[in-house]
Amino acid sequence: MSTNISRRDSLKYITLAGISTGLIACGPDGKVETPAHDAHDHTATAEDGFVKLSEADLQLLKQKFFTPEELELVRVLANQIIPSDERSGNAEEAGVPKFIEFMMLDQPWWQTRMRGGLKWMDNYCLKAHNTSYTQCTESQQKELLDKVAFPDTAPPEVSQGVAFFNMFRNFVSYGFWSSKIGIDDLQYTGNTAFPWDGAPQEWLDKLGVSYEG
Repeated sequence: MSTNISRRDSLKYITLAGISTGLIACGPDGKVETPAHDAHDHTATAEDGFVKLSEADLQLLKQKFFTPEELELVRVLANQIIPSDERSGNAEEAGVPKFIEFMMLDQPWWQTRMRGGLKWMDNYCLKAHNTSYTQCTESQQKELLDKVAFPDTAPPEVSQGVAFFNMFRNFVSYGFWSSKIGIDDLQYTGNTAFPWDGAPQEWLDKLGVSYEG
């Protein structure tokens, strides 16, 4: 039996499962590392109700890792993974590109894989279409994404692209659903008290009980 589920919801459930088990990301030594959710612009101030950034994190936010060309590719790919819809904005509006750049500086063991993967995407497009990924047509971009987004059906010659895209998709997912836009998308309310007027009367009648006496 098939179930209709959107790509956004699929990514959301995968991300939540990863967060709930603590399996967010592993460094080269196998240690589990949790992405620094505070990297988003909108979580930088206590007035927003989020944890305030440390001075060290603020200094990282001022640094740059990506070249302008790389950052544009990150932006385009992130928005293709999580586009805007009727519920919320896209990955870029959630601050995901900046989150990913922060992660490259905060956890530098990702840098080689990230930069190499972005380069792979451009090299593939240069060979196939004589231009970079961001300059390809939408159909040309989709053709490549269809090859690298599904590991079970991906041809062997794009194995490097598959590994990169799966890593990149994880960063986008974790970045988006730890942002204010993503939290609103989840309709997460946290430790919020809700007024409760008691069990419905029909259930009290069925059980033969009441709140009186």
